[in-house]
Amino acid sequence: MASFGHVAVGMALGRLGVGATSPGRLGASMLGMSALSLLPDADVIAFKLGIPYAATWGHRGASHSLFLAVLAALAVAAGTRVARGPAVKAGLLTFAAVGSHGVLDAMTTGGLGAALLWPLDGARYFLPVRPIPVAPIGAGMLSTRGLYVVTVELLLFLPFWAYALWPRRRAKRPVEG
Repeated sequence: MASFGHVAVGMALGRLGVGATSPGRLGASMLGMSALSLLPDADVIAFKLGIPYAATWGHRGASHSLFLAVLAALAVAAGTRVARGPAVKAGLLTFAAVGSHGVLDAMTTGGLGAALLWPLDGARYFLPVRPIPVAPIGAGMLSTRGLYVVTVELLLFLPFWAYALWPRRRAKRPVEG
């Protein structure tokens, strides 16, 4: 994926998480959830470290597992609890953001699949429905193929973008009198 879909899901989860609130809090929530939705792709550092793509810690490997999504959710929930915030809500939203990454990558048309069930199973999986074209890596995104991938992702994730960015009506204040 070109990551536009991951960001759209994160922004929608951020909006869902804060409901009707101040624009600053909404922006921070959408930014935070977008960062969490991109977190599994931190594994691209494996390329620089010489770790093969197909290795456990290679791209779309263990970092794309639902197990690591659970660990991230528990960490965020614990931090939120310490800050006296809604820990369960934060944990569930984090699980959805991080966990959605591997699931969405398993819906692409290329690569090796995602290690969704690691550490129980190191196999890479694709889902039966694969509407998302695989994105070229690096400078390849600046090609015609890259433009095609971005366009398809923007269209596929339009409902998430719309939910996240559509202006909301402000609550009417009661008239005093």
